[in-house]
Amino acid sequence: MAISSIGVGSGLKLDELLEDLRKTEKKSLVVIQNRQVANTNKISAYGQLKSGLSELQAAAKKLNSEDLYGAVKTTANSEDIKVSGTAKAAPGQYAIKVTSLATRQALTAPAQETRDTALGEGGKITVTLANGKEHSLDMSGKDTSLQGVMNAINADAELGMKATIINTGDPQKPYHLQLSATETGKAASITSIKVENNDALADVLNIDVDPDNPQAGGFLHVKASNAELTINGIPITSESNTLKDTVEGLEITLNKASSEAINIDVSKDDSKAAEAIKEYVAAYNKFNTSIRSLTAYNPDLKQGSALSGDSLAREAQNAMREATLGHVNGDGEIRTLIGLGINLNPKTGELEIDDKKLDAALKNNMADVQKMFVGEQAIAGRVQKAAEDFVKKGGRIDKAQEGAEKIGKTLQDQYDNADKRIEEKMEAYRKQFVQLDVMINRMQGTSNYLSQQLSMLGNMNSSK
Repeated sequence: MAISSIGVGSGLKLDELLEDLRKTEKKSLVVIQNRQVANTNKISAYGQLKSGLSELQAAAKKLNSEDLYGAVKTTANSEDIKVSGTAKAAPGQYAIKVTSLATRQALTAPAQETRDTALGEGGKITVTLANGKEHSLDMSGKDTSLQGVMNAINADAELGMKATIINTGDPQKPYHLQLSATETGKAASITSIKVENNDALADVLNIDVDPDNPQAGGFLHVKASNAELTINGIPITSESNTLKDTVEGLEITLNKASSEAINIDVSKDDSKAAEAIKEYVAAYNKFNTSIRSLTAYNPDLKQGSALSGDSLAREAQNAMREATLGHVNGDGEIRTLIGLGINLNPKTGELEIDDKKLDAALKNNMADVQKMFVGEQAIAGRVQKAAEDFVKKGGRIDKAQEGAEKIGKTLQDQYDNADKRIEEKMEAYRKQFVQLDVMINRMQGTSNYLSQQLSMLGNMNSSK
């Protein structure tokens, strides 16, 4: 409520006095506001703690992969073949000559006048593949036009075929339903399509495929073929253009047939393991720096950071340190990070890498390096498990945040209640000041009247 009019009658600065009283009372709210700010900062700091742990956990997960150690690098002298390898691949050279690629079978049904006229009602379409698989599509209650059949086929991934409609532009019957096998290769080819309980649809789709007759049953038939190639002179056939473990540890993708052999070189690639280890060290140091910042205390300002004195932050730091620096059981020559050239700086708590020693360990003791990081009891596995306790949904950090959020709500209630009491108190003061203003104004009026009367009496006595 406005207070600017208070004091007009009395001439006293009651509005200023009331505002000073308000400011004095409001000072009690500053304590609550400071606690609110600190609590908000703590919630934010828990978020930073969780983010840092999640990043460290992700780096550990990358380390905890067998394929990382003894990884190989593949190079080809042509883009017609793409090759990738795992640690199972043996270094060496391979000459690959692709005679033909694997292709899909295509069946084009007889022409129809329209694409949206129903072909009978209902029915069941049964598709049999060369690999022996059989699957049926129930058309009961469905659209049986070419468009409807196409949509129904494409919605059923188990049929082993896809459909489209070709418009030839013929003035009489321009529309053909074209069916193609989902997968490449002869085994994925369609051997028959049978329609039951719908003669009109059967007239369009029924076929027993004759591999030697490209126009059997009124269909135009384009046969599927297998990929044919040689690897170091050994003949290979494949249903797919992607060959997995034809050469152990290699995935070979054929993009194009060629008359010349393509040379593939497979060599060891220790850089991937080195890169992953360095990424983990960087994530560990970043996490460690974050903890120092979140828990720091400034003695000069006598002021702490958001998580100063918070046990959760220190417990997380200790858990990551123990999981990372702990001894790894086993009979290998390298069982601690020191053996990899990774040392702890006692002043900063950060990890430091001796690149030469790490490179030598990867080159000469890759099996030991793998044992250091891969597995539940190895470094990466321990870090993943320890971090999960903190970062999982409903984990320790989530619970700490929930607790801080409850405190935040309590502080807001305290603030609102205190502010309400102050405003009620100010309203009581205002009413008292208004009464005081009125009373003083009346007293001044009475005083002025009496002064006038006394003055008049004085003048009367003087005139006698």
